[in-house]
Amino acid sequence: MSTAQAADLQEHTRITVSLEHNPYDVIIGCSMVGAIGAALADLPIRSGTKILVVSNPDVAGPYGDICLNGLKAAGFNPVLLEIDAGEERKTLQTLSLILDKAQQEGLERTSLMLALGGGVVGDMTGFAAACWLRGIGIVQVPTTLLSMVDASIGGKTGVNHPKGKNLIGAFHQPRLVVIDPLTLNTLPVREFRAGMAEVIKYGVIGDPGLFRRLEEASDLSDPTAMDPTLLHDILVLSAEAKALVVADDEKEGGRRAILNYGHTFGHVVETLTGYGTWLHGEAVAIGMAAVGRLAVQKGLWSEADQQRQLKLIKKAGLPVAWPTLDREAALRTLQGDKKVRHGRLRFVLPTRIGNVIISDEISDEDVSRCLESLA
Repeated sequence: MSTAQAADLQEHTRITVSLEHNPYDVIIGCSMVGAIGAALADLPIRSGTKILVVSNPDVAGPYGDICLNGLKAAGFNPVLLEIDAGEERKTLQTLSLILDKAQQEGLERTSLMLALGGGVVGDMTGFAAACWLRGIGIVQVPTTLLSMVDASIGGKTGVNHPKGKNLIGAFHQPRLVVIDPLTLNTLPVREFRAGMAEVIKYGVIGDPGLFRRLEEASDLSDPTAMDPTLLHDILVLSAEAKALVVADDEKEGGRRAILNYGHTFGHVVETLTGYGTWLHGEAVAIGMAAVGRLAVQKGLWSEADQQRQLKLIKKAGLPVAWPTLDREAALRTLQGDKKVRHGRLRFVLPTRIGNVIISDEISDEDVSRCLESLA
């Protein structure tokens, strides 16, 4: 690593995900895509290591060569694979393309995969790394707001099943996560807004200070109009929040389930409307509005807090209205959710801004009444 590269890395924010086994860092800083090789050089990875970089055309166009050149300059041996990365392509068939490339390139146990893209690329590449030779290293380089604040941290990997989202997968923690805010400059506004749903989620589940800062911000719907300091703070605070929860509960045996806030109803929307109709963050926004209504219905949180949540979601340019869905189909989809335990579905329910509970005391009748009120 050159002196200039070392100095550049020191200027960036570094957050440690303090797992008992194999902890790793999240590095946040501008121009980090070109400095990934320098960051990896700090890890016990041999020079000449083969790295399969998986990306999608929209990301590989502006950032692929920058990433590859940085890896080569640090002494690594990278090769690029481009895949289609829409939610509807998050399948075992696409996974096979990554595994076929791993075989063609002769990836060994000491090789790495690197996901350069959004949450779909990260999930599929992480799952491929978990499967190849029973597990090789994965480096996450998220390029969407949603993947930066959520999907890239925590080791959840997988693909969708026709009957449910992310039903096929594994926990496989990354060796390193590298976040470059400058990649958001080429992100479509709709994708940026979808990521804000996960940021709002962190405010509701545990950070009322972040929630208030979002309420006070002049604009949350466009990265070019947002205060750069606020954007940096959003990335840092969200990464810190995710890192703390993951370190406390790596494989979602308990507290980590709070990160599913809004996702239970959101997955119903994604599944029944067809993957790709709504972006994941848009579905989560609808899910947060829905579960907030359920919490009001159960007397767990106030209508005033529900209205604050709805106002903030709308401020980010996100939807809150429940789509027209068959109620029985929605209930069946909920019962097939991977968060069901012993036949009982667990909901993450808000009690006040900054606090949620996990409950399996919600009946089908409660859900039906909630869905009826949302129609």
